[in-house]
Amino acid sequence: MKKSILLSIVIGFTITLQSCSTKKTDSTTENSASENETIIDRFADIQVLRYQIEGFEKLSLNQKKLVYFMVQAGLSGRDIAYDQNNAYNVEIRKCLESIVGNYKGDQENEDWKKFLTYAKRVWFSNGIHHHYGMEKIMPEISENYFKSLVKETNATISAEAIKTIFDKNTATKRKVKDANVDMIVASANNFYGKGVTQKMVEDFYSKLIDVNDPTPIEYGLNSTLILKDGKLVEDTWKSGGRYGKSIDKIIYWLSKAVTVAENNQQKSALQKLIQYYKTGDLKTWDEYNILWASSTKGDIDWINGFIETYGDALGKRAGYESIVQITDFEASKHMKVVAQNAQWFEDNSTIMTEHKKKNVKGVSYKVVQVAGESGDAAPATPIGVNLPNNNWIRESHGSKSVSLGNVIAAYEKAGGKGLIQEFAHDQEEIDRGLKYGALASKLHTALHEVIGHASGQINKGVGQPSETLKNYASTLEEARADLVGLYYILDQKLVDIGLTESLEVGKAGYDNYIRNGMLTQLQRLELGNQVEEEHMQNRQLVASWVFEKGAKENVIVKVVKNGKTYYDIKDYNKLRVLFGQLLKEIQRITSEGDYAAGKTLVETYGVKVNKSIHAEVLKRVKPLNLAPYNGFVHPIYVPVLDSKGEIIDIKIENKQTFVEQMLYYGKEYSF
Repeated sequence: MKKSILLSIVIGFTITLQSCSTKKTDSTTENSASENETIIDRFADIQVLRYQIEGFEKLSLNQKKLVYFMVQAGLSGRDIAYDQNNAYNVEIRKCLESIVGNYKGDQENEDWKKFLTYAKRVWFSNGIHHHYGMEKIMPEISENYFKSLVKETNATISAEAIKTIFDKNTATKRKVKDANVDMIVASANNFYGKGVTQKMVEDFYSKLIDVNDPTPIEYGLNSTLILKDGKLVEDTWKSGGRYGKSIDKIIYWLSKAVTVAENNQQKSALQKLIQYYKTGDLKTWDEYNILWASSTKGDIDWINGFIETYGDALGKRAGYESIVQITDFEASKHMKVVAQNAQWFEDNSTIMTEHKKKNVKGVSYKVVQVAGESGDAAPATPIGVNLPNNNWIRESHGSKSVSLGNVIAAYEKAGGKGLIQEFAHDQEEIDRGLKYGALASKLHTALHEVIGHASGQINKGVGQPSETLKNYASTLEEARADLVGLYYILDQKLVDIGLTESLEVGKAGYDNYIRNGMLTQLQRLELGNQVEEEHMQNRQLVASWVFEKGAKENVIVKVVKNGKTYYDIKDYNKLRVLFGQLLKEIQRITSEGDYAAGKTLVETYGVKVNKSIHAEVLKRVKPLNLAPYNGFVHPIYVPVLDSKGEIIDIKIENKQTFVEQMLYYGKEYSF
């Protein structure tokens, strides 16, 4: 299954954008809110930002209503994401909300500050596990102090939930990706019922899936697999089923959105999405995705549903997410040339001829302004998305790609120079990165999304990557899309079609990618941990592979100066050739379903971490006071009513602090 670039995944491409703030704030400070502030909070390893929406007031009333209704639909499913991440998450979150909302005691007390930091971390991660690393967030307060807060504020929570919070040996990781253990039993997410094992899951779907089916559904996408009377059963997420109360609210707002759709294509897509939520039928989901991918004429668009499977170690069950977006016409006009040249990029790729698409269909690309996000897409957000995921739909009907322009702008506004100055090899690399790094990141994201995920084809009879490549499918897919972007970002074609004036942009992209893959992304890991998150694996895999393969010709040289490690690219053109070679091999692995080769590639290059290098990176980033992870608060849409109760306008309020927004969401959108 081909993936979009979501949440911290895509943020990883632009670590210089998201991790360079040098603003120092107390780890528990909730800054006074201002609509024009970009950085509004900082705690633990997280920085919370605010984005702006330009030109909302220029939309027609029906367009404003469409945005409002779709944002409401998205937020209505917020509880689902929490519950999917762990069975106790909603209960724990409600308890935290009650404590924070009702506590009248000393807020300068160090224990209270530590508690508030814990609450914020849980809100940011949609549960008690870190949103990126997946390890359980351990509170820095005692269980007794927590219980005293529960009593003082009349909050409620079960003994089992308290044990889940404080016991170091309970629910230790939300998702475990380790081929040496039963990944289903070891993972603390709520996608599988009690007693379900990895072998049971694999056997269950092996009997259902026909690898020769030319239009397969995404098996397991929208259900919890449970044992009932000793047999495995899919408990489907739909109206009247699991998550039915939240889904009914989603349907309510989608039905209102139908009445203000911009055109018949949008209307048909929304009606089909409602049908899917009512039935839970995955064929209907495919029908919806075909309609949605073909609906490209409106100014307003959305992503809504159970979509990305990164939270499931086996890559089957999808987290709930919602993104509502408004087209940025000026920026889209400049970047649409990428989609217009999709066939040229496919034809000139390094992959084998038999793995190339002869006719790339329906690729669209827009730069958009985010209007609202929920579920897996918030508070941590993507900067680019490519959907739908089902391979046969992409091949037959095309896909839609977007870059989230106002989110990227907020990252740039909040950014700084610290990381590149510390880890770049020399002043030439620093200067090039500061001048061209932001553009290089945008171009790489566009190429990754529009060309990368849409490129290549799977051999007939092989089956979907989620079945053939199993737990390595996501890592290999992201590496494949990354490599497409890397190969072309240094191509003269980008100059010829007016996307850039200089190949120095491509060099800046290469510098950043190698720095990140070999060094800077390690700041996200605790010392001694290996790399488990798919996108970190992908970047380390690519960077480590090209470093090793280019060693004899000194394509990339490891340099140690004053006890600090750097990687200096000596030959950018030869490095591009290596990127092309690795792209060819990963496409072959994907097209042929070569599990053994895929496993070897990921385990050899993408997982293991040099402990001394890791310790060095952590030591070097500490004085920079960086937040490795960023996320956002979102605007609140307020309908203006006439005397008859009819909506006559929609106004934006964009001043909430992070705590205020989390409490507001908990009150208004918990079903």
